[in-house]
Amino acid sequence: MTLGLAPRQPDLLRSTANFCEGRVAPDSIYAVLHRECFSLFPDEMFADLFTDVGRRSVPPMIVAVVMVLQRIEGCSDREAVDRFAFDARWKYAAGGLDFDYPGFVHTVLVDMRARLARSARPNRIFQVTLEAARKAGLVGRRRVLDSTPLYDAVATMDTVTLVRSAIRGLLKVAEADLQAELRAVLARADEYADAGKPVCDWEDPAAREALVDTLAKDARAALAVLDGRQLDPAVTQAGQLLATVVGQDLDEHADGVFRIARRVAPDRVISTVDPEARHGHKTSARGFDGCVASARSRRSGRRAGRG
Repeated sequence: MTLGLAPRQPDLLRSTANFCEGRVAPDSIYAVLHRECFSLFPDEMFADLFTDVGRRSVPPMIVAVVMVLQRIEGCSDREAVDRFAFDARWKYAAGGLDFDYPGFVHTVLVDMRARLARSARPNRIFQVTLEAARKAGLVGRRRVLDSTPLYDAVATMDTVTLVRSAIRGLLKVAEADLQAELRAVLARADEYADAGKPVCDWEDPAAREALVDTLAKDARAALAVLDGRQLDPAVTQAGQLLATVVGQDLDEHADGVFRIARRVAPDRVISTVDPEARHGHKTSARGFDGCVASARSRRSGRRAGRG
């Protein structure tokens, strides 16, 4: 697949720019991206991700804007491409595209993440976005983009996705009796049945903090159920993963509330679908001391065997 080039000459009569100007706050995330998207995400920034032959990709600048808005607004892949197709603000954020600019399928986001993950700079999209926000004084001074602190919102959404997904994974592999025990200790009004982020007012720091705390306490309660038991390998692995993502991203404070850790754990796990993408950080969660380290040793052994 070859690099698709960002469109730079929208039809003035059909552009979302004229419609959104005056309707979208100039300090909103949509307006910031509208002004900065071509400089933040130039075509050449993504040249290493594509080949010189094949059909054209969706312009990476557009995909990058959608990925940023997806993270800030807490959308699934399907929700994000729907927003881009039908919400004029998303097309406005991508350089003032025409109202009828064609959308794309959600697998484009999956493909872009995979290409970035294989590259030498997998976090480039969010690094340049955060750097631009810092230069504008929007992060360091705790100012906001569209009332959402960019750094905190992204960090919270990442952690919520990981912890909730890990709880779902544990419930999925538990046999019926154990699953019933686990569900009995979960306090959140959440069946943990569907993928994606739970409903939350992402613009409200207190709401985000409460969500993180309740998720962490559900995770801790589930781990307590597993403590000291003989478990089958699938449940053991799922428990280790849950303990890892809680231990790496969250700290319990003196008031008993779990909050986002103000650090980045070494070998941080970034995906519950593919935990090998980054190696887990050993957690101090009760009943799992040393388990993640053992899992890491097993992975190291497999790598050595492949060598």
